[in-house]
Amino acid sequence: MFKEGSRAVGYSILGIVVLAVLTLIAIFAFGGVSQLTAGFRGETDKKNRTEGNGAFRVASYEEFFDLCASVQTAEQQLAALQEELDGKPSPERAEKIRQSMTAVKASRAESINTYNSKATQEHRVAFQDADLPYKLNVTDQETQCAA
Repeated sequence: MFKEGSRAVGYSILGIVVLAVLTLIAIFAFGGVSQLTAGFRGETDKKNRTEGNGAFRVASYEEFFDLCASVQTAEQQLAALQEELDGKPSPERAEKIRQSMTAVKASRAESINTYNSKATQEHRVAFQDADLPYKLNVTDQETQCAA
């Protein structure tokens, strides 16, 4: 009798183990593979959305030129304002010119910071034109956008 009871307990334990193993296999087959490859699939998806996407490539390429051009536009505005200030305007007009110059300098600095930030982003750096500077400097008086 003891032998038959042991056998029944053994089969029960074996059944539980087999059921657990089958459950683990099912989890791995249907969900585990997805979990294991999530990092790889995420990297591939990111590359497809950026490097593999022609529209993104063109937009990034043009964005660097646009940002650099906005810095040059601000520099031209500053030069025009300085020229007007040098022409000895009325005190009220001179104050408005100085305020405008401050605003344009802030706008120029913002464009430079945006340009530099995007130039360091790994997924954009490949789309920066070789003729554009890698980094712009706020202290430079004149920005060169293309050779």
